[in-house]
Amino acid sequence: MGLLDGKIALVTGAGTGIGRETAILLAQEGATIVLTGRRIDPLRDVVADIEKAGGKAVARALDVASRDAILETVGWVKRNVGTIDILVNNAGSASKVLNARFISEAEWNATVNVNLTAVFNLTQAVLEDMIARKEGTVITVSSLAVVNPNLLGGAAYGAAKAGVKNFMSFLHNTYRNQGIRATTILPGETDTPIMDNRARPPLEGERAVMLHPHDVARAVLLCASLQKGAVIPELHICPTFMRDTSADIEVARWVGAPEGLSDKPKT
Repeated sequence: MGLLDGKIALVTGAGTGIGRETAILLAQEGATIVLTGRRIDPLRDVVADIEKAGGKAVARALDVASRDAILETVGWVKRNVGTIDILVNNAGSASKVLNARFISEAEWNATVNVNLTAVFNLTQAVLEDMIARKEGTVITVSSLAVVNPNLLGGAAYGAAKAGVKNFMSFLHNTYRNQGIRATTILPGETDTPIMDNRARPPLEGERAVMLHPHDVARAVLLCASLQKGAVIPELHICPTFMRDTSADIEVARWVGAPEGLSDKPKT
């Protein structure tokens, strides 16, 4: 008997990294998983892995930047799979330009939209049904950039992740007496595909000391599988070893910088 037997969980960004590992762990505990992401093929691969292990899962392509697409997907799930019990807001992205001096308004807005506005839209889409049943769990993967913002994640990413932490605290404070559990998970550096997009992609040895996506997925499972009278509002998880990120930060500082700045190094 699994801890999540009979539950339906929607996981965003489920094709790779933390989302993939989360979907697999939740399925192992008996939940039916709705995997969403922009690319359908990786999602189908995860569905195949889950079904091979005896679990239940379906895949749906979803661009979380679109409110209309979110509402359509949640409606489809309700009609074809059932009412969502667990929402895992995992999808996220960082801007290319990281320095607040140089990032454009369009890139700022796009980053905030994926990391913050999408969480609001998804949560609002499932909230009424959860309140009606007096039970539901919303878990959002934020970042330790909330408590230590810097050029690794960038100005827009850190601000959005801080905003989403605030929003989840709002849910916890407002709806807990209606049976809604809201949790924010704040991971440190995790070896996921998003690292490939860093201004200075970490070396293999540097990735080796980061969190593994499975570590964060286990934290998600813990928060999702507690008996309904218990909630973890916030959970920090970070690598044991703190690596030197000074080189990463210095490279990130000048991405998108125009020529002719008085303080820009010549080499």
